[in-house]
Amino acid sequence: MNFEAIGTAWAPRLLSVLRIAAGLLFLQHGMAKYLKFPPVPAFAKVDPMSLAGIGGMFELVGGILLVLGLFTRPVAFLLSGEMAIAYFVAHAPRGFYPILNAGELAVLYCFVFLYLAAAGAGPWSIDAARRK
Repeated sequence: MNFEAIGTAWAPRLLSVLRIAAGLLFLQHGMAKYLKFPPVPAFAKVDPMSLAGIGGMFELVGGILLVLGLFTRPVAFLLSGEMAIAYFVAHAPRGFYPILNAGELAVLYCFVFLYLAAAGAGPWSIDAARRK
C-alpha cells in the first residue's frame, strides 16, 4: 500500500475535515455564551460587553464561517489571535504549564487556526467554490 500516494490524494480533503471539525467544536463556545445552548454553568452569566462576551461573538460568528469555509484565512488568523489572547489573559497567570492552567485547548485552537490561516479552507468550502 502506497501511503504517500494516499496521503497526497486525501490531504486537501482532510484539511477541509479539520476545518469543519475545529469550526463545529469552536462554535459550541459561542453558542453556549450567547444562545445558552448547550447550557454551560461557567458561561451562564457572561456579559456581552466583557472580554469573554466579545470572545463569544468571535467564537459564534467565526465558528460558523469556518464550518462553511467562508473567508477562512482572515477568520482563522483572527481566531488564532483570540486564542493567544485567551491563553495569556485567562490561563497563563494560573501557572506555566498548560496542563495545569487548563489552557491546552486554547493553545491547540491557536495553532490549528494559525495552520488554517496559512493552508486555507480546503476543497470542501465556499472559498474553493468562489475561486472556480
